Amino acid sequence: MDLVTKKAIIWDEESYGMKYTEIPIPEDLIDTVDEYRAQLVEAVAEYDDHLLEKFFDNPDSITEKELKAAIRQATINMTITPILCGSAFKNKGVQTMLDAVCEYLPAPIDLKPVEGINPETDEVEFRKPDIDEPFSALAFKIMTDPFVGRLAFFRVYSGTLDAGSYVLNTRSMKKERISRIFQMHANKQNPIDKILTGDIGAAVGFKDIRTGDSLCDEKHPILLENITFPEPVIGLAIEPKTQADVDKLGNSLAKLAEEDPTFRVRTDEETGQTVISGMGELHLEIIVDRLRREFKVECNQGAPQVAYKEAITGTVTHREVYKKQTGGRGKFADISVEISPVDANLTDKAGKPIELKNGLQFVNEIVGGSIPREFIPSVQKGFETAMTNGVLAGYPLDSLKVRLFDGSFHAVDSDSLSFELCARMAYREACRKAKPILLEPIMSVEVVTPEDYMGDVMGDLNRRRGQLEGIDSRGDGQVIKAKVPLSELFGYVTTLRTITSGRGVSTVTFSHYDSVPNSISEGILAKAKGRTEKV
Repeated sequence: MDLVTKKAIIWDEESYGMKYTEIPIPEDLIDTVDEYRAQLVEAVAEYDDHLLEKFFDNPDSITEKELKAAIRQATINMTITPILCGSAFKNKGVQTMLDAVCEYLPAPIDLKPVEGINPETDEVEFRKPDIDEPFSALAFKIMTDPFVGRLAFFRVYSGTLDAGSYVLNTRSMKKERISRIFQMHANKQNPIDKILTGDIGAAVGFKDIRTGDSLCDEKHPILLENITFPEPVIGLAIEPKTQADVDKLGNSLAKLAEEDPTFRVRTDEETGQTVISGMGELHLEIIVDRLRREFKVECNQGAPQVAYKEAITGTVTHREVYKKQTGGRGKFADISVEISPVDANLTDKAGKPIELKNGLQFVNEIVGGSIPREFIPSVQKGFETAMTNGVLAGYPLDSLKVRLFDGSFHAVDSDSLSFELCARMAYREACRKAKPILLEPIMSVEVVTPEDYMGDVMGDLNRRRGQLEGIDSRGDGQVIKAKVPLSELFGYVTTLRTITSGRGVSTVTFSHYDSVPNSISEGILAKAKGRTEKV
């Protein structure tokens, strides 16, 4: 039933949703449709007083055009969210959904000009959605196609782009040639000569474009708002079933990692295993399934592992001297540092906040040349590199503040490598004294369940160290919101189905990292220590 047109829509089963017919509302549903249509008009009436007056005088006098205009305005202001019925499985509702996109969602000209930063001047600039403006676009997805190679999906915010022309990638500040442009469809690709403002297309022929890169006119550079991707929270060790697939696996994982910025691949230095990391169990299951289906690589996989992190809670002042004498020129570096948790309000001499770089907040307070200026970046690099392995169990350090305030050097024996190695040694020694703790990912869990099973669901979340945040009603069900450690959520979907007789559903998203209770932390550290000793 379409409340706007007051028509009933019937989709043809035999055409698999391709054909549909509109009929008058059945008599037994007329009262129901009128009731909900009145609620719809009431919801959008604050954007159109004339509509409200007509509703009170004569509801039947409201035209379809007037109602659509009011719904569109309320949708653009994000006051209401239109909902349409449909079934993806049977292709029902596809046509009405696409019509609603055209009728209610904002066109580029309905929105403010896109805002960006000129990388040459660091000043804010705007691009209007106009074909006469300089070209600007955002690459939002990279995909590997078996026929045309790597595709970069991009949305054009201003200007036009011709196939075969050059654009500037403001991340790398290098030119990229877009040899071909495709208009993408579900099952085919249409090559096009040019792409205009507001369009979405796929580029082919580039060398180095990544997800989130800004593409623009060479003479008018602009850096659009970057896409922020969360850190992976779960890892899985995998290996190919046959030795012949070793190289194939590496190439396949590299392609998948390029497509999906939330998917990471690394080699565990202690075990030598290939570890893939992602946003959840389902994410990694799909990755392994794609390896088998698309890349024809069969894998053995271990049990999922939580991506723990480490942090320090204390402040420690430490002096480290690195001295090594061999037959020829030796190695010498001497640094004095204070390490502590990150200070969110820390500013430099100019009053600008000191930002984190790879989790490190580095403060250089060397005066008088006790350490030459050219060696300072090596000290910073040493701490950055060392942070990938914590002192408790080898997990990455979440964040660290380092204040370098003194040191010394040798005119002959000191070099950049000496100070980098000295910083790594200082990190290991100082962090052990700075009250290190273990951090675990905490997930936001939302469970929708019938009221009859609420007690069992809440009890199960409590057993999983969950902290309940609230309960809301949604239709005939109850919505339970909680924060639960990821380590306690393995297999939760199956358990929830069992508790609720298959009627409960859950949504799990990453929230934040928090400290692990001591009783549980001891077991994790013992397990990590045992794994290291075994290797």
